[in-house]
Amino acid sequence: MNLENIVHSDFPFNHWQFSNCLNENALNEISYSNIPSGARAYDGTRAADHTGEGIDGKLRLFITKENYNNFPYLTKIINNLQSNELVNKISKLINKDLSKSFVRLEIIGDKKGFWLKPHKDISEKLMTMMIWANPYNESSNLGTDLYNNNFKLVKTIEYIHNSGYFFSSGEDTWHGLELKEIKKERRCIQINYVTFNTDWPVEKSA
Repeated sequence: MNLENIVHSDFPFNHWQFSNCLNENALNEISYSNIPSGARAYDGTRAADHTGEGIDGKLRLFITKENYNNFPYLTKIINNLQSNELVNKISKLINKDLSKSFVRLEIIGDKKGFWLKPHKDISEKLMTMMIWANPYNESSNLGTDLYNNNFKLVKTIEYIHNSGYFFSSGEDTWHGLELKEIKKERRCIQINYVTFNTDWPVEKSA
């Protein structure tokens, strides 16, 4: 995982963009892994817990100790994110203590009808990172939409293959995805450092 070419922006809130971060094997795991299928509510939340009774949340694909053998290259990314080196680097950038956090990685395949209303992440998410894989040549406008405090869309982080961004949730970190055309599938991974337990605690400092 290469995070050497990070570019910072403070508009409309602090976030960091990067490109050419993953190798082809990791991108293929993102692009072609089987994600659970079924009816989805698409109520403007990731889990459909607003009006969809959480139906979409039951179809999410997180990498855990139970399935990680199926995702060797993405598991290496998790291991990188657990390392003191990367924890310290990201911690300094976002100005948050990640030393007692856990890594969570989800493979996502959004389809026609998916959207996300403007929202701020829960406080338990110390950092959110999205990395795009675009095997189906979807429009570059399918990245993340950023909003000001009046909920006006002011920036879109482009959906470009093998690129991404990260940020730390705060009072003004409104983001989402307007309802746009998804021709086949919007593939990506969402990575978080979180305060609650996952199978992937960060390394203890020496």
